[in-house]
Amino acid sequence: MSTQTFNADHLISDRVKHIEASGIRAIWEMAQKCTDPIDLSIGQPDFLVPEAIKSAAIDAITNNCNGYSKTHGIEPLVERIASYCADAFGWDCSEGGSESLMVTSGTAGALTLACLAILNPGDEIIIPDPYFLIYPTLATIAGATAVPCLTYPSFKMTVESIKKLITPNTKAVILNSPSNPTGVVYTTEEVNALVECCESHGILLITDEIYDEFVFTPATFASPATHSRNVLLIRGFGKTYGCTGWRLGFAAGPKAIISEMMKLQQQTYVCAPTPFQHGVLQSFDTDLSSLVNQFTTRRDMVVDYLSPVTELATPEGAFYAFPKVPDHLGISATEFVHRCIENDLLVIQGSIFSSKDTHIRLSFATPDDKLEQGLTKLANLMQ
Repeated sequence: MSTQTFNADHLISDRVKHIEASGIRAIWEMAQKCTDPIDLSIGQPDFLVPEAIKSAAIDAITNNCNGYSKTHGIEPLVERIASYCADAFGWDCSEGGSESLMVTSGTAGALTLACLAILNPGDEIIIPDPYFLIYPTLATIAGATAVPCLTYPSFKMTVESIKKLITPNTKAVILNSPSNPTGVVYTTEEVNALVECCESHGILLITDEIYDEFVFTPATFASPATHSRNVLLIRGFGKTYGCTGWRLGFAAGPKAIISEMMKLQQQTYVCAPTPFQHGVLQSFDTDLSSLVNQFTTRRDMVVDYLSPVTELATPEGAFYAFPKVPDHLGISATEFVHRCIENDLLVIQGSIFSSKDTHIRLSFATPDDKLEQGLTKLANLMQ
């Protein structure tokens, strides 16, 4: 037996070394010091999975639908998604059509497959800043570079801001509307302009629409998919229907790209969880209007409490707000988050989502009474 001490450090890839652990997880660890904290940090829906969806998943398990599905998903779900894309966007996702689709292991799974399918080492992908925290990581995993498009204070990319960043190495742009972490929603005109910009430069527009159902009146949701078939559409079921742990989403777009994503899925995720695919079949017949109304009321509460004490872009969708830490406090967002934790309040510093450390993200996917308590504390800390 060898007496040499085994050291695994030299075995770790440079790829992994360049990936930081989730800053949100770090907040959770710090929260262990809190006594019954008010948690406005997590993007976890606080509502229950609708009964019809749960029952369908249970029935699938009971009826032994527990093996692998086809790589692209169970046929009934694939057909239902194809029908939805046809009705909503006029897309033909049939076998003989110019478009194709696949069920994925969450939207994160879809985004991972997309980046691996299109990005080579040295390539670039333009992302909004602030961004959903995995966007830079996905570029790193693919050996590419995420190029941030700074969007303060409107939190929206524009054609002008994107054009300044396009190089011969640019492969794609990621659009996230409604946005995590800012809650902004792009208008039809803004979306169409981005589509035309990407198409004219031969760049893929990846539209991450995980929060498509959470849009608050008077804002309306606009998808690039209604304007062009040359985009990669990515959506999910977890945030919308409260089943985040089921890890289910779908991707639809140019067949050449989807087919490569399916090859990667065969070699990695294999398929999305089969019984849960049967469950979300029911989601297309689920009315979410009362839930969206509830979240609209919560959004209004956030605006009412925070607008008088700081700069806040009114969230028009998703369930996040991205208020600025007031300048008069003279501290960074990270320092402010530590101050919040000392007061048993959990929010996330903006530096996790951005190159800047001036804002915080809060989630209003939390019971109304807890939200009001948390906003009261937050407003007091900002004064």
